[in-house]
Amino acid sequence: MKRFAPFLLLLASTPALAFPQPQREVARIVSPAWANEASRDRAGEAANVIRLLGLGAGQTVADIGAGSGYYTVRLSPVVGPRGRVVAQDVVPRYLTDLKRRVRRAGLTNVRFVLGAAGDPKLAPASVDTALMIHMYHEIAQPYALLDRLRGSLKPGGRLAIVDLDRPSEDHGMPKATLVCEVRSVGYDLVSITDLTPGYLAVFKPGRAPDPAAVKACRSEARPAASG
Repeated sequence: MKRFAPFLLLLASTPALAFPQPQREVARIVSPAWANEASRDRAGEAANVIRLLGLGAGQTVADIGAGSGYYTVRLSPVVGPRGRVVAQDVVPRYLTDLKRRVRRAGLTNVRFVLGAAGDPKLAPASVDTALMIHMYHEIAQPYALLDRLRGSLKPGGRLAIVDLDRPSEDHGMPKATLVCEVRSVGYDLVSITDLTPGYLAVFKPGRAPDPAAVKACRSEARPAASG
């Protein structure tokens, strides 16, 4: 088996290399505390998203780009002791701080994963719902990451993205551009719901495309011409 290890390692690294780079601005990663948590609670942000998605006891929810853990600590009691929250981020310091927060809160159903720009590093077929909350516009390799995420979803699993309907350089993601990018990697759009502010887009994984056939979407949400 050892003689296949180099091939498997190359195979595992292929998607990030094979998929195109986004043809739009990738927003820089900012402080995870992008808004006051109390004000977000007063607006009912997390409660509304949890209700719209029907999240509940026993489910496994991945909080991708968990940051300071606003959603992580609110999801933990929702999924309960038989469920699990997977707090994922690409910034080690954010995960270190979040581990302290979770420990202080006495939450025992949270696991932590350090991801990469083009790979969330989640276990295969382990997630019921993957959440990306106000962070999709910061993903450096969205096509590769979405492709890798597919294998982490359980049968019937889904991807839910919350963002602001504005240009990515302004820390948002136009709806049409988001839908174009996610669909181009073989996901099917289930629904888009307007929030105050922003929107919630839900996708389910469909047929995985050949990476070489994926064309990056331009900011006006049309696939870029090849050649």
